Amino acid sequence: MFPFLFQVVLPFILSALVVIIVMFIAERYGTKTGGIFGTLPSTIVIAFIFIAINQNVDFAAQSAVVVPAELGINVVFLLLFTLLVRRSTYIAFAVSLTVWAILSWLLFMFNVENVFISVAAYVVALAFAVIVLERVKKIPSSGNVKVHYTPAKIALRGVLAGAVISIAVLLSNVGPTLSGIFSVFPAILSSTMLISVRAHGPKFAAGMAKSMTVGISSVVVYATAIHFLFPGYDIIIGTIAAYAVSIVVTLIMFKLRGKIR
Repeated sequence: MFPFLFQVVLPFILSALVVIIVMFIAERYGTKTGGIFGTLPSTIVIAFIFIAINQNVDFAAQSAVVVPAELGINVVFLLLFTLLVRRSTYIAFAVSLTVWAILSWLLFMFNVENVFISVAAYVVALAFAVIVLERVKKIPSSGNVKVHYTPAKIALRGVLAGAVISIAVLLSNVGPTLSGIFSVFPAILSSTMLISVRAHGPKFAAGMAKSMTVGISSVVVYATAIHFLFPGYDIIIGTIAAYAVSIVVTLIMFKLRGKIR
């Protein structure tokens, strides 16, 4: 009863609850702010709390090692979606997800165990994406837009987030690397992009994706922080301290957002 509760039920419910405000923020304040807020640590916080509860803090800290590199792959996912979405939403999603799966499998096979190498992989992916989107393609951000949120849209995002985090927690029984990879599976990114395209068109979705490539940095910081903080400060203090650091990074992103087209 308790293993099922802590590995499936609670992660699912809590993850579903934290993802329903992203599009509201994006549409109220535009893609610059929305993209950054949309990538604040949310479901990953729940994932690693429950990974630590079900295993231990050292296991959770080790699972976090692969997260920055995996988020670099998520940046590639967003980059491909942005470049292809104006041609076809379905092609953009299929190609992006296929490349994500291939790169994630390679990452799993290489079994990265050094967090600095993992962070370096993310930085390379981010730099490449920013150069392509900002300097080469010159993808603009979008302004304020509004849309009516149906229960179906909210339910979709909640179910996707809950399912992914429950799987990530369950995979902690298999190994830290696989658990870490699935903790940042691009379910929320995918649903955000698909809903954005349907509600506002490819241009808005491309602008949203562009901002999210930068906003992901706060999640990278969070994962890196818990890798170092969990073993020494346990779950509660480690989580709070790591989140505080990620908020600082997010505030820096706000300062820099004026430089985003």
